[in-house]
Amino acid sequence: MGKEIEKIALDRGHEIVLKIDITNPEDLTIANMQKADVAVEFTMPVSAVANYKLCFEAGIPVVSGTTGWLKHLPEVHQLCQTLNGTFFYASNFSLGVNIFFVLNKKLAELMATRSEYTIEIKEIHHTQKLDSPSGTAITLAEGILENIPEKKSWVNHSTSQTSELGIISEREGQVPGTHIIKFDSEVDYIEIAHCAKNRKGFAFGAVLAAEYSVGKKGILTMNDLLNI
Repeated sequence: MGKEIEKIALDRGHEIVLKIDITNPEDLTIANMQKADVAVEFTMPVSAVANYKLCFEAGIPVVSGTTGWLKHLPEVHQLCQTLNGTFFYASNFSLGVNIFFVLNKKLAELMATRSEYTIEIKEIHHTQKLDSPSGTAITLAEGILENIPEKKSWVNHSTSQTSELGIISEREGQVPGTHIIKFDSEVDYIEIAHCAKNRKGFAFGAVLAAEYSVGKKGILTMNDLLNI
């Protein structure tokens, strides 16, 4: 993702003033970060929150696509507001996926009283993806839970409990990301899916988010960027 983001940013006329990975963590300082207008953060759950804090302290917006850390989301939002920072987070920066999020909520709303249908989410990703379920699948699940009162929580496996929403996670090959929502009954099923062909869509959305974040304050999302 870092390489894809860098390529697209350069193609759009931006300058990369600092790159941090596991080989040069000592360069991640406030002084170095203040050379930039915005930071794009795609790392690991174990380091993400500390990176956000450093960006807030440096006074630069941070755009993050790291997943697996969301139990700390209220803490990060509070820190952002306390330090007058800018935080743009998305579980998925693909423009298509964010339109898919809206379709998912609308379908769930339409199916809210259709108890004859069972609901399941399937997500398929490359074998290098460490978190399970994906952040995108969790966002989809939350969209369903918001609109179907019968569903109280999601679980990362198939379930026959009517109050639970099952998410099936599969890891295979180099799949960039596939997400499928299925409403199944004895007589038919309804299915919507988003299938990424490569990582360029995620990277392009992240660069657009970085451009959007410059000069703004507070908590930002893809809904702000897409005016949804």
